[in-house]
Amino acid sequence: MMAIMQKPSINRKTASRKEITHERIVEVATRAIRRSGYDGTGVADIMKEAGLTHGGFYAHFPSRDVLLAEVADRAGAEAVAKYEHIAASVPLEQALPSMVRAYLSKEHRDATETGCPISALCSEMPRQAPVVRRAATRRIKEMIDVVARQLPDWGQPGAHEQALLTVATMVGTMVLARAVDDPKLSDSFLEAALKKFAPTDE
Repeated sequence: MMAIMQKPSINRKTASRKEITHERIVEVATRAIRRSGYDGTGVADIMKEAGLTHGGFYAHFPSRDVLLAEVADRAGAEAVAKYEHIAASVPLEQALPSMVRAYLSKEHRDATETGCPISALCSEMPRQAPVVRRAATRRIKEMIDVVARQLPDWGQPGAHEQALLTVATMVGTMVLARAVDDPKLSDSFLEAALKKFAPTDE
């Protein structure tokens, strides 16, 4: 019996070495910038953490701002996808409370490096280049839309305003909870916002 050999798909594209390296730089930068901030992370730091030479950076990015814009886009997309997944995994009436509880959790507060870039970096955004702010703003709008879609009156004028307020409270609460050096006060910020926006039946 003759064996039938399957031809490899001609549409399958293997990532080039340059693409793999580019991806590694962005991945490292996305963590590093959430951890240390835009201004606290230099190109040399990122390349060293990625196991690459400083000089190789410009083979992948024409400027630091272009990298920062890609990082803002990537980190924002990851956050939006995470909260979309949370919303989709529970009944509609539980979606928004579940998102708020995940966002305002102590685990999120203590995981800046892998958490939402909005609360990690928003205080630095006014000083960034327009291309960076544009990328971050687009993802912030998407996060607002994710929240709005979980509201009972989605599509009504008040839903967008409620989503703005909810996102602003979530982000502001997380910024304050991370800023203070008093653990009890930090917990209290989270608990107060949770009580208001995602109360439990207990």
